[in-house]
Amino acid sequence: MNLWSDPERWARLRSGESCVICRQGAPNDILVELETSWVTVNEDALMRGYACLVFRQHAVELHDLSEEEGAAFMRDIRRLSAAVQQTTGAIKLNYEVHGNTIPHLHMHFYPRYPGDAFEGGPITAKAVSKAAYAPGEFEVIRTRLREALVDAI
Repeated sequence: MNLWSDPERWARLRSGESCVICRQGAPNDILVELETSWVTVNEDALMRGYACLVFRQHAVELHDLSEEEGAAFMRDIRRLSAAVQQTTGAIKLNYEVHGNTIPHLHMHFYPRYPGDAFEGGPITAKAVSKAAYAPGEFEVIRTRLREALVDAI
């Protein structure tokens, strides 16, 4: 059943009452904490260098943020964007904000590379047939990304 088909359940998720991130107190796989957000990375990502920026307070839409929160979140977005670019050497970054299944404000950062599995089309898990990382590569990128983010403070 689609979450949106159950108005009461969707309202609890949107309010934060049933939000998995809020109930846990934080998302999984936190790399570093920024001004308003957590940066998360996961070895099972679709692409090498993928990161997710999760707003620390419960909000669903960008317009839910105050002017100050919005400006601070944008600083976090720009900081992570630069760090992912510096760490991966990606030719382009794609950004996605959904919240369809976890209505808690977060942004996906997808580094794009020549010849990647999604070249010429949208990013979709169905196009992935192999792991994003070679053995040991995830820890190297994770460490470099953390260093790039901490050095930017």
